[in-house]
Amino acid sequence: MAKYFAPLLQKGGGGFGQQPAEKAKQHSVIIVNVTAKVGSIRDNGLGGGYRMSKAALNMATRNLSIELGRSRPKVVCVSLHPGTVNMDLSRPYHSNLQKDKLFSTEHSVDCLMGIIDALLQLYSWDGTELPW
Repeated sequence: MAKYFAPLLQKGGGGFGQQPAEKAKQHSVIIVNVTAKVGSIRDNGLGGGYRMSKAALNMATRNLSIELGRSRPKVVCVSLHPGTVNMDLSRPYHSNLQKDKLFSTEHSVDCLMGIIDALLQLYSWDGTELPW
């Protein structure tokens, strides 16, 4: 699907830069896949089929990043782990968590948006943020 949507997103500015002050952000399109920590191959524990599906998603994101990087250098592909969000899906695991590790949907989205916003910045080799 991303193969067909990436050119359209790039052509349309990806939804970024609607205001004149943000025109510099029009260079990027970001495809975000929401994954889970259990998809890590190195950090392997319980998880069964869910773990395998998230590991496959992470691999797909990595491969998509490489493939689109060849033909669509303005497209960025990332996998983001939202933390443990207070939802029905995570309810069986709530008792094993520290209170500060169970997030509201709003908190998780705010954190992920901060990461996504950082992907739209320009940095120097030493990590210093540069103005557009």
